[in-house]
Amino acid sequence: MALSPPTAEPGFGVYVHWPFCLSKCPYCDFNSHVRSQGIDEARYVAAFRAELAHRAAIAPGREVTSIFFGGGTPSLMQPQTVGAIMEAIASHWSVRANAEVTLEANPTSVEAERFRGYRAAGVNRVSLGVQAMNDADLKMLGRLHSAQEAMSAVEIATSTFERASFDLIYARPHQTPQQWRAELREALSRAPEHLSLYQLTIEPDTIFERLVAAGKITPPDEEVGRALWDVTQEMMEEAGMPAYEISNHARPGGESRHNLVYWRYGEYAGIGPGAHGRLIGTQGRLGHSTVKHPETWLTQVETKSHGLSEEEVLSAEAQGDEFLLMGLRLREGIDPARYEHLSGKKLNPARLDMLRDEALITTRPDGRLSVTAKGFPLLDAIIAELA
Repeated sequence: MALSPPTAEPGFGVYVHWPFCLSKCPYCDFNSHVRSQGIDEARYVAAFRAELAHRAAIAPGREVTSIFFGGGTPSLMQPQTVGAIMEAIASHWSVRANAEVTLEANPTSVEAERFRGYRAAGVNRVSLGVQAMNDADLKMLGRLHSAQEAMSAVEIATSTFERASFDLIYARPHQTPQQWRAELREALSRAPEHLSLYQLTIEPDTIFERLVAAGKITPPDEEVGRALWDVTQEMMEEAGMPAYEISNHARPGGESRHNLVYWRYGEYAGIGPGAHGRLIGTQGRLGHSTVKHPETWLTQVETKSHGLSEEEVLSAEAQGDEFLLMGLRLREGIDPARYEHLSGKKLNPARLDMLRDEALITTRPDGRLSVTAKGFPLLDAIIAELA
C-alpha cells in the first residue's frame, strides 16, 4: 500500500501500552518497569477491556485503521493476551479489513513459536528494538541481546509477518561518521521495508544523564552530530528509503500507518499505564493521559473503570500548536488551511517569509508547507518560531 495522500483522513488508531521490561535501558525515559515477580496478564486484560469500553463511550462508531502494542516490551506478553485485547477492540469499534497491527519486540524476547502466535492473534507488523549492530555498543546501551541475536530476530520477523521494521540509535558516545556509515550499510543489507534511526538524546532522570554529568560518557559534539545526520540522510536516500518523518525511513508503501495517524493529527485512543490519547468527544478534542505506575493504574481501572489521570478539552491554540509540532515532522508537511481551521488563526506571514528566505521551509505546489532538508536539523526552532 502506497503512502496515502496528505488530503486523506488521518485514520483512527488504538495504542496499547505494555509497561514491563526485562531491564531498564540507561538512555530510556519511557514508562517502562522491571518486575521480578510474574505479571498477572489475565488481570491486565480485564483492565484493558474496561479502558477500551470507557474510550468507546467517548468516541463511538469509529473505524479502527491501526493498532499499536508499544512499551515497555509487548513481546513479553503471551500471544493469547494480545489476542484477547484485539477481540476487545473489535467488540467496541469496527476494525478495517487491512488495518495495520504493530507489536514492538526486543530481540531477546523473539521466539519463532511465540511470533507465530502473535501472527495468529492478528499482528501483521513487528518493530524490533535492535539499537546497534555491534556487541560493544549494545552492552554500553544496556541491551541484553547480541548483534547476532538481533539479526536472527530480524530474520524470524520478516519470515513471519507481512511487514517489519527495526530501530537503531546513532550519535552514540565516541561514534564517528565513518563507523556509522559502515554500520548503516550493514543495517541496509538486512533491512526490511522500514528503519527508525534515532539520534541519541540525553534525557532527564536517566542513567545516561548521570553518567554524562559525571564525565563518564561523552556524546558526540554538535559538529559530529550534524555529520552523522548528514550520513544518515545521504545513505537512506541512496538506498531508496528516504525519511518520510524526521527519524523514520521507508520504502514507498512501507511507512508506519499508525504513526502517521499521530503525525497527521488524527484521533487515537491510548490504553494502558502512561498512555496518551487524542479523541474528539461532544466537548471537542480531548487530550488524555493515564496513570503511569502499572499497579496504581490497575487499581484505578478496577475501581473507576478507567485509568485516566488527566482529561483536558484542548483549546484552539493548543490544537494549532500540536498540529504544527506533529505535522512539520513529516516530509509532506502540513496544510495551512487545516492549521487555520484548528487554531482559528493564520500562520504569521512575516515569520513564514523569514523562514523561506533562510531556505528552512518551502511552500509546495499543492500549497502545503514543509520543512526543507536544510531546516530539519533545526526543526524545534522552526516550530517554536511558527507557534
